[in-house]
Amino acid sequence: MSWLQPYSGLILFILSLLVFLVVQRRLHREIQGVFLLLTRSPALALGLFALLFFPGVLIHETSHWITAKLVGVRTGKFSLIPQLQPDGTLRLGYVEAAPADVFRETLIGAAPFISGVLTVGWIAVFPLDVFRFGQIQTGVRLNELWGGLADMGKMPDFWLWFYLAFTISSTMLPSASDRRAWLPSTLIIGIILIIFLIAGVGEWLLVLVDPINRVLGAVALVFGFSLVLHLFLILPFWLLRKLLSKATGLEVI
Repeated sequence: MSWLQPYSGLILFILSLLVFLVVQRRLHREIQGVFLLLTRSPALALGLFALLFFPGVLIHETSHWITAKLVGVRTGKFSLIPQLQPDGTLRLGYVEAAPADVFRETLIGAAPFISGVLTVGWIAVFPLDVFRFGQIQTGVRLNELWGGLADMGKMPDFWLWFYLAFTISSTMLPSASDRRAWLPSTLIIGIILIIFLIAGVGEWLLVLVDPINRVLGAVALVFGFSLVLHLFLILPFWLLRKLLSKATGLEVI
C-alpha cells in the first residue's frame, strides 16, 4: 500500500529485528548445548562460548568505554570475563560507568549497536561484497546461484570475515542494562515532538521522515545479512547437538 511506503524502512527494521532475535537466541542455545555435551562442565562450556564470541564482546564493551569517555562520563572496571547471573542469564563482559543524564546514558548504551551495525555492514559490502552476490541471484538460475555461493567461499579470508561478522552481529544488540535509559529519553523526545506539533511546526519535521526511513532500511539490510549468517550455522549446531545427545545419552535442558 502506497501510504506505507514512507515507513517501509521502519517496517523492515522491526520485522528483521524480531526474526533476528528469535534465530540468534536459538542459535546461542544450540551452541551452549553442544559445548555442554562436549565438556560436561558448565564452567568450561561457558568459557568456550565466551571465547567463541570474544571479538564481538570486545567491540561491544570497547564501544561502551570509548563513548563514555567521549561524552565525559567517568568509567570504572572493564571486564571481558564471562559471568553467570543469578537470574540464569550470561554476561560476557561489562564496563562500569558513573551515573549521568539520560541522554548520555542512552548514547553509551546504544554505542555497541551502532558500532556493530557499521562494522557488520562494512564487512558485508567490502570484504564479502554481498552486492555482487545479489547481482548473481537476479539471473534466477540455480547453477549461477550455487556458483556464486562457491565463489564467495573462495574469496580471500572468507571464513575469517564470516566469523567476525557472525560474532559481532551476534553480540551487538543492547543488553537490559544498556537499555535502562532508553525509556525516559524516548519519553522526553516524544514530549518535545508533541510540543513542536502543537506549536504548528509539524510540517518541518516531515523532512526528517525520508532520511530516517532510509537509515532504518539500511540497518534492516544489516539485520538481514546477520540473519543469513545465523541461519547458515543453526542447522549444523542443531544436528551436532542431536548427535551428541544420542551418543552420550544426555539431554540439555
